[in-house]
Amino acid sequence: MNATELLATDRRAAIAAHRPELEPIDPDLLCLLELPDDLPEHLSIAEASELTGLTAHTLRYYERIGLVDVRRDAAGYRSYDLRAMARIVFISRLRASGMPIGTISHYLELVLEGDHTAPQRLTLMQEHRDRIQRQLRDLQLALAVTDYKITLYGGTAAP
Repeated sequence: MNATELLATDRRAAIAAHRPELEPIDPDLLCLLELPDDLPEHLSIAEASELTGLTAHTLRYYERIGLVDVRRDAAGYRSYDLRAMARIVFISRLRASGMPIGTISHYLELVLEGDHTAPQRLTLMQEHRDRIQRQLRDLQLALAVTDYKITLYGGTAAP
């Protein structure tokens, strides 16, 4: 079973399948989508901000630097559709993992270039995972030192 078939069984893929008017969502984005099932077709910037926990300033910044394409309604207001929201969630997950904006931008450019860039994307993600693993080791050491000091002063270290 290929990745597309696996995604077809996912409940989030069902959301996209019931929205035929939308272009297919990139599986890299869809697999990380954590949006409510009853998401309105279009969200204002305030609604998108509330839903994602990102500030309106951050959402505008992501749009300005080309990380996310946001359509405008007839009055010129930003209108966040499912595709834009999926990309914002994906970007926020990468940012939370410590990936720099420039690397995210490069990754998204590779995605747009097509499947032939999969090896480059794999390398990029493997390098990022290696950085995260180093950070986790550093944090585990810091936690061990902190627990040691807590017990040294008569406290109880966390389990």
